[in-house]
Formats: sequence, structure tokens, C-alpha cells
Amino acid sequence: MKAVYIREVRSYFTGLTGAVFAAFLLLFAGIFTMIYNLSAGYANFEYAMGNMPFVFLVIVPILTMRTFAAEKRAHTDNLLYSLPVSMTKVVMGKYFALLTVFVLPVLVICLYPLVLSFFGEVYLPAAYGSIVAFLFLGAALLAAGMFISSLTESQAVAAGVCFAVLLVNFFLADLAENLAAFSLFERYYDFMDGVFDLGTIVFYATVAGVFCFLTVQSMEKRRWA
Repeated sequence: MKAVYIREVRSYFTGLTGAVFAAFLLLFAGIFTMIYNLSAGYANFEYAMGNMPFVFLVIVPILTMRTFAAEKRAHTDNLLYSLPVSMTKVVMGKYFALLTVFVLPVLVICLYPLVLSFFGEVYLPAAYGSIVAFLFLGAALLAAGMFISSLTESQAVAAGVCFAVLLVNFFLADLAENLAAFSLFERYYDFMDGVFDLGTIVFYATVAGVFCFLTVQSMEKRRWA
């Protein structure tokens, strides 16, 4: 698993993917911080974080589309099957690499509430609670994107389907009110009111685990097909 993880992380940062991802995330975090905390004067950093989920509609498909689709297209997935590790470890190595690329810019965002606290009173528990929720939401969506990538050989198809799935989930509460509980994005907004919902964190972790499991099953099915 370690070898797969290192290989994937290196590929993200030797190319443009990792840098573009981090820049895109930090750009919008900076824009919303400027709008809500600097210009409007709100002391609640969670207001800025409340507008961040839409960036997942763009960055998750782009980041996850090559995870397995590129391996299948280049037929290098056969090398994955020949590794002396289980497919579970291969999948988790790739997933942890995705998380690493995601977590690094979020760690930079963690500095924002501290910087703002020098200029006014910022309620740090609510600020960091929203960042934690953002992390877990991202972890769940990345797992979903990775699973979609394991279903096709085309990176374009993987990105397109992933975008469509996330878009539907993003507007799920508006499309059908009784399905709001299944919207990963809708659950996130509770944290913007300063409420740290542990049940939502567990829900995100469960969704991430389920999609990682499904990815393993998808790859195992291809192995024996």
C-alpha cells in the first residue's frame, strides 16, 4: 500500500493536478474570506466555509477521474493485479493519496481563523468545526469519485458522470424535500449555524467507507472477468 500511495502522491505533484487543485481551493477560500470576514466584517469564519462546497463540483471530478480510468485505458491496471498486496490495499493507497492532495490546502485554510483572530473576536470552535465538516465531506465525495473512475476506461466519462452525480446530490434537497437526508451537501450546512453534528461526521465517514469498499469490488470483478 505504501508503494502505491507514494507513486500516486508523486504523480499528483510532479504534474499540474495537485498544484492546480490546491490553488483552486485556496483561491475560493480567500475570496469568500475577503467577502464575508474582511469586507462585510463578520467574525464567523464558518460563513466563508459555508460557500465552499460548490468547489467540489469541479475539483472532485478532475482529481478522481484518472484514479483507475487512466490505468484501465493504458492497461497498467494489470500491474496492479500483479502486486503482492491485496486490491483493498491498492485502493486504499490511491484513496489516501487523494486525501493527501486534499488535506494539504485545507491545512493552509486552518490558518485563516487564527489570522482573523488577530483583528477581532473569532469563535474558533465553530470555525474549526466547519473546517472539519468540510474535510469529511470532501473525503466522502472523493471516495465516490474514485468509485466512478473504477467503472470506466475513459477519464472524460468518469469526470462527466462524477460531475452529474455530485450536481444532483448538490440540488437534491431542492428537487425532493423528503430526500434531503441523503444529500451530503445539505447536511454540511448545519455546521454553518455553529452546530457540530457528530452524526453527520459519522455519516460522511460511512459513505467514504462504502464507496471504498465498492471500488475494491469493482476492481476485483474486473480481475476475474
